[in-house]
Amino acid sequence: MKISIKTFNELSTIELYEILQLRSEVFVVEQDCAYQDIDGKDQKALHIIGIVENEIIAYTRCFQPGDYFKEASIGRVVVKESQRKFKRGNQLMNNSIEAIENHYHTNTIKISAQCYLNKFYSNLGFKSFGDEYLEDGIPHIKMIRK
Repeated sequence: MKISIKTFNELSTIELYEILQLRSEVFVVEQDCAYQDIDGKDQKALHIIGIVENEIIAYTRCFQPGDYFKEASIGRVVVKESQRKFKRGNQLMNNSIEAIENHYHTNTIKISAQCYLNKFYSNLGFKSFGDEYLEDGIPHIKMIRK
């Protein structure tokens, strides 16, 4: 998987369309969750894009401290269903963590994780804290990596 890192203004309209299509495919259709994906925060984010055979198959958006949480953060973590068996999520998250360290010069990262992915994020060095909560009808937990 090739990784591309871009600011919002560096994204082409085709890339933005494919990213939004992937997010909708997984978060809205697959997870059966109607929510406001276009939330006005993409413009502040650093976009980490995973590409296989010229197709965007994985994606995260990263924020510097203060833009989403007090700490730097990673969100909208998504991998196309057909690509998950190749462990693309591990590479995507490792590249996202590295991007935060390189662009924002911090290694403290906070995420709002879907609870069923707790072990996945724990294996990447994140530790859960606080109580579970519902976000858009899906159980989530706050996690931090230092």
